[in-house]
Amino acid sequence: MPTRRDLLAAAAGFGVALGRGTVARAAGFRAATARPRLAVIGCGARWDKRVMDPAGNYGVGKEFPKFADIVTVCDVDAERLGRAREIVKGWQGVAPATTGDYRKVIDDAAIDAVHISTPDHWHAKIAIEAVRAGKDVYCEKPLTLTIDEGKRLREAVRTTGRIVQVGTQQRSDLRFITAVALVQAGRLGKLTRIQCAVGEGPTSPPLPAVAPPAGLDWDRWLGPAPEAEHRYLKGAKNIPGAWARGHYEFRWWYDYSGGKLTDWGAHHVDIATWAAGKTETGPVTVEPVMVKHPVPLVDGQPTAADRYNTASEFLIRSTYADGLELVIRHDTDNGILFEGTEGRIFVNRGKLSGRPVDDLATRPLGPEAIRTAWKGREPTDHVAEFFAAVAERREPIADVVSHHRALTTCHLAGIAARLGRTIRWDPAAEQIVGDDLAASFLARESRKGYDTEG
Repeated sequence: MPTRRDLLAAAAGFGVALGRGTVARAAGFRAATARPRLAVIGCGARWDKRVMDPAGNYGVGKEFPKFADIVTVCDVDAERLGRAREIVKGWQGVAPATTGDYRKVIDDAAIDAVHISTPDHWHAKIAIEAVRAGKDVYCEKPLTLTIDEGKRLREAVRTTGRIVQVGTQQRSDLRFITAVALVQAGRLGKLTRIQCAVGEGPTSPPLPAVAPPAGLDWDRWLGPAPEAEHRYLKGAKNIPGAWARGHYEFRWWYDYSGGKLTDWGAHHVDIATWAAGKTETGPVTVEPVMVKHPVPLVDGQPTAADRYNTASEFLIRSTYADGLELVIRHDTDNGILFEGTEGRIFVNRGKLSGRPVDDLATRPLGPEAIRTAWKGREPTDHVAEFFAAVAERREPIADVVSHHRALTTCHLAGIAARLGRTIRWDPAAEQIVGDDLAASFLARESRKGYDTEG
């Protein structure tokens, strides 16, 4: 199995350039007068696990003080907010301001950028309001809950000229970049099939309705999602140690997420779409070959409100106009399998394998191949790339347009899974063809009071 060092060497001297690029770009933000003022909106485990467990250390939040001053933290959970304040104080030596209302962040003209790490159903609304208020955005994936949100956010970025980087960090991982470069350099021949294995979706027992934790503004946590009871039950073998309708486990409820199809699909389908050169189009059919849900669905809507309801097992096949197949499935080794007429490669966060990879020892890609794949630049750390894009006022590697197209495939897979039938899609018009019920899932009505954007 090639190591990171092996891959760098195989790219014909690219490793030295990678090191220089990282240091040079980071150094550009060292001067206090040049450092952006950043606010964090949503201080959950993805940002830093210590907001849940003082002994934990998980999340991307610790990368941001290298390039910006975190001046405000925002969360609807007072306990998490207080802990986030202390975490940032430990990083910077100065405590940030705190608020439970993200609108105060949006309205603060002194804040240059925001890091959005809320549950999925809040992402697009906050991001749209932030760019309209003149702020740059780093938003965790998936960027949207619906295809319509993606279209609206894409337009907001186009009209405002703000910089938005999606937290799909695999785009800055050399294993994945090398896989993309191999495909784009024709080392697999004509690409015929891509398989994205994203893992089985969790299920839960019936969860009792319980009062939200003290200090949690449950109404504001729900935000644009429908009114619902807070549910919680200890005993799960997961990061929070509990099944819940709320913190962390929001991923397995259709009101707040698309389940594994968008949670991990946002990563793997993004890489697949990027490698295949499909970032400005989409599939024409999406077929749910096999799908299992933990609760019965009627017209795509869950019939039980007391347990997880996103798809737990699935094999969904999307087909493009040129015949390329993209399969999303729950089983097999988590990762992406690219198949072409002259070879196949497999990539995930731990390995990159296949004959075309082995051939790099005698047939290196060349010094420009990785840079070409990475939009003509030298790859660097994902957070560093965001701040470099902010400083240079140019498109980041994980941009809104390509993410929207990749996530559209994930959303269509979810619609097909929920309805149990093949969806026909017009990628030019970005519309579902000949199925009014399926088309009704392209957007979702927001709850009153949260149905407008600033």
